[in-house]
Amino acid sequence: MPLSRNFSRPAPLVSIAAIAVIVASLIAIGAVTGLIPSAFSRKADSAALEGAASMAANEASVRRGDGRPAASAAGEVCRQCGVIESVRQVQVKGHASGLGAVAGGVTGAIVGSQFGRGNGRTGLGAAGAAGGAFAGHEIEKNMRTTTGYRVVVRMEDGSARTVYQSAPPTQGIGDKVRVSNGVLAGRG
Repeated sequence: MPLSRNFSRPAPLVSIAAIAVIVASLIAIGAVTGLIPSAFSRKADSAALEGAASMAANEASVRRGDGRPAASAAGEVCRQCGVIESVRQVQVKGHASGLGAVAGGVTGAIVGSQFGRGNGRTGLGAAGAAGGAFAGHEIEKNMRTTTGYRVVVRMEDGSARTVYQSAPPTQGIGDKVRVSNGVLAGRG
């Protein structure tokens, strides 16, 4: 008597939903890791800002004939004074708490175990758990991303200082500023 096996196939809607979740997860992983480029880019804007900044810095820095920075009216260089050379908006990824990895791992394990038979089902469940945990972790970090501003100031002594702040600066490229304890202040 031939042996017959009773294999139950998942319902077609479950298979379609599982495939959709896997495809969406792969797209999310690609977008989060940078494999899929973003439709929104600030590279052109920052290149224009950099060019304008270097022109403004060159015009704003009056040099002596020997190449040293010009002294103030009192005869000394102000060590905290300078001109804003560039302003760049930066994205800072947040820290993940692990909740996204756990949720992604559980979801990935459930979806992965819907396919295959026997050890294949177990393997796909484990692979789904690993992929889901990675995706959940990256998505959680991406959701906690904050925007900051990196301001480069060309100091009167010729050095450059970089100031990071969470709010956009009130001064613009070419404006004279004073840097005190990592904070920008306007200067007349």
